Amino acid sequence: MSDDRLRLMAVHAHPDDESSKGAATMARYVAEGAEVLVATCTGGERGSVLNPALQGDPEIEANIHEVRRKEMDAAREILGVEQAWLGWEDSGLPEGDPLPPLPEGCFALLDVDKAAEPLVRLIREFRPHVITTYDENGGYPHPDHIQTHKITMVAFDAAGDPDAYPGAGEPWQPLKLYYNQGISRARIEALHEGMQKRGLESPYGEWLERWGDRDERDITTRVPCADWFETRDRALTAHATQVDPDGFWFRVPISVQREVWPTEDYELVRSLVDTDLPEDDLFAGVRVGVRR
Repeated sequence: MSDDRLRLMAVHAHPDDESSKGAATMARYVAEGAEVLVATCTGGERGSVLNPALQGDPEIEANIHEVRRKEMDAAREILGVEQAWLGWEDSGLPEGDPLPPLPEGCFALLDVDKAAEPLVRLIREFRPHVITTYDENGGYPHPDHIQTHKITMVAFDAAGDPDAYPGAGEPWQPLKLYYNQGISRARIEALHEGMQKRGLESPYGEWLERWGDRDERDITTRVPCADWFETRDRALTAHATQVDPDGFWFRVPISVQREVWPTEDYELVRSLVDTDLPEDDLFAGVRVGVRR
């Protein structure tokens, strides 16, 4: 860690989340000289194998924890970021009606203050100026995503409080906190229309029909990062057990994405610096007064 470089921390629930949410932004800031650290809350060991080409492989199924660690290493190298494991146990995604109970001892069932301590320690070690994570709904209602939101909110405040977690290092107060907001109706409609105008089949037609009247999040910050969309996709496919390279998420050509929606989008929810909204930079208001 350098004392004169901007620092960004992205807090995610599982390996692969960092590559599907804000990856191009991170790759851009790395290219510009910032230090970027991904904090991964769990090992993703209860994740299903979603790539049809790898389903049913007994070796993968028997060693999924180690496989996912290796995938994370590959994605980290592609993005150029640092990465740290918080060490909690994946909760899995419960399915059924009624939903089954979560596994005993899993991340989502932990006391929030206890679960936040490794993150507080990591914040104090890395000293990020900016942190990104999920909104209160987890981006989607996976119990680990919701718990990730909860511990990040606690840690953002506690890291700078000398009376909180006194054994977890010297206090450090991050300056800004954002929620990833990659799936907005405006973005999906723009990509859908962009495909149709080019005579291409859009993957989003049925999705938009089911969208309904759900509330839209407030997008405050759009970070131009189209030059790193290919890097993002390479990092995502490095998580080979989790991503089908011929699947839904890759059906819109990068050329269309770059032209139609060349940003990754965020919601600023906490700021201890002055900044004007809307923004095009997560470090807006931070760059001038980077603390040493």
